[in-house]
Amino acid sequence: MKTMLAVTALVLAPALAQAQDVVRDSARGGAEAGGAVLGAPGAIVGGTVGAAVGTAVAIPDAVITSVRGERVPSVVVHERIAVGEPLPEMVVLHEVPRYREYRYAVVNDQRVIVDPRTRRIIRVIE
Repeated sequence: MKTMLAVTALVLAPALAQAQDVVRDSARGGAEAGGAVLGAPGAIVGGTVGAAVGTAVAIPDAVITSVRGERVPSVVVHERIAVGEPLPEMVVLHEVPRYREYRYAVVNDQRVIVDPRTRRIIRVIE
């Protein structure tokens, strides 16, 4: 039981500390952490717990809807636009109405939600 709690703690800490981790990344990280402690059974438990935590920290639909409705010009950048990648300093981050913990930008004609502390993309809006 203590080992199971240790696996859960290993999974929860990174996922809660970094809200940019989406469900898939949380499950992968949980499986790796659990596997390192308990092998295959730990990977299964860690992946399940990680996916659940990732779902809990997923971006609310209202944030996505709000960002879709905003009208701001697109900025062209040459850097890769993908979840986990930081936006260059030249890109202006806009506050999401009613959700101050998020910022967004329109980059290369793609809307992205960004963690304002790290400037990393946490969601590309399709």
